[in-house]
Amino acid sequence: MKILVIYATAGAGHKKAAEAVFNGIKTQGRFEVRLVDSLEYTNPFFKKMYPWGYTFLVTRLPWAWGLLFGLLDKPWTQPLVRGIRRIYNGCNTKPLERFLIDEQFDVVITTHFMSAEVSAYLKRQGKIKSKIICVVTDFDVHRIWVNQGIDLYTGACAFTKEKLVSLGVAEDKVFVTGIPTDSKFAQQPDKRVLKEKLGLKDGIFTVLIATGSFGMGPIEELIQLLQGFQLIIVCGHNKELYERLKPLNKENVHIMGLVHNMDELMSVSDAMVTKPGGLSISEALVKKLPMLFFSAIPGQETNNIRVLSSYGAGRPHQSPLAEIAQIIRQWAQDPAQLEALRSSMNELSKPHAVAGIIALL
Repeated sequence: MKILVIYATAGAGHKKAAEAVFNGIKTQGRFEVRLVDSLEYTNPFFKKMYPWGYTFLVTRLPWAWGLLFGLLDKPWTQPLVRGIRRIYNGCNTKPLERFLIDEQFDVVITTHFMSAEVSAYLKRQGKIKSKIICVVTDFDVHRIWVNQGIDLYTGACAFTKEKLVSLGVAEDKVFVTGIPTDSKFAQQPDKRVLKEKLGLKDGIFTVLIATGSFGMGPIEELIQLLQGFQLIIVCGHNKELYERLKPLNKENVHIMGLVHNMDELMSVSDAMVTKPGGLSISEALVKKLPMLFFSAIPGQETNNIRVLSSYGAGRPHQSPLAEIAQIIRQWAQDPAQLEALRSSMNELSKPHAVAGIIALL
């Protein structure tokens, strides 16, 4: 069986989900599998502007992104949106279309809505015969994920499935596997040994502050409010933020740039303050790490918060910074409250999401 796992580099989540699926399939040793960034098969201008435009909107003009996100999800806009989107993708993804037609994969697993639309279009036209599995990487579902021609959808939870069905997807085409995360997040290392390895103190309440791949949020204020705790701050790709925070690096404040051991950092932490991206939440759920949210991107991230709160695994909104500090102090003083929060994550925690997707093959 010849399998393609495809994503687009617009934020880190789509890529991380694709890598988790790819690595899981590769470990099986039974399939021929390739991992591809769909933007590598677009024209040079589009390849550069697509991620740049998204980054600019969510970091500089989040209100505009939220407005656009909501508008494109309205039922009455769909005929126009789908027509413009087909022209837009058709003009910019000709190399991707040729690649899919030439390779004729048995299965295409897509973790991004652009490659989902392109592959579904080619299948409707009879130009490819691939089975298409669309892996939705948020807890809620925007209409942009739904395309005629997709064979199966995988979702984070029962809410995700219900939403897909409400958008017209047949119930037997939707599987609740969870959002795929790397297998290392399911491991349970010795916390004390790991803290020693990372240069962290044992016996002090540890808070992980994750700013997302873009490095967003009022981090200096958070550090000030959380004095007395051991803090791990991950700045992601934001080198400017890292350089700005470096002078604050001291005994119990650990400033980090882009890291590749988030599983270890989550393992040694007692709580996490994070941007509510689908992958970040899923990784924390696997780790049973209590979360508070800040600097949510309007649209997909605010919707993620809403879905989590409906399961009792989060607050119904992102919290003001002073409230975040107050809640963390309550958690530090009341281990039973933390344990109850971890228990509330059981229904949403999906450590075997990759295995569930592989089973569909």
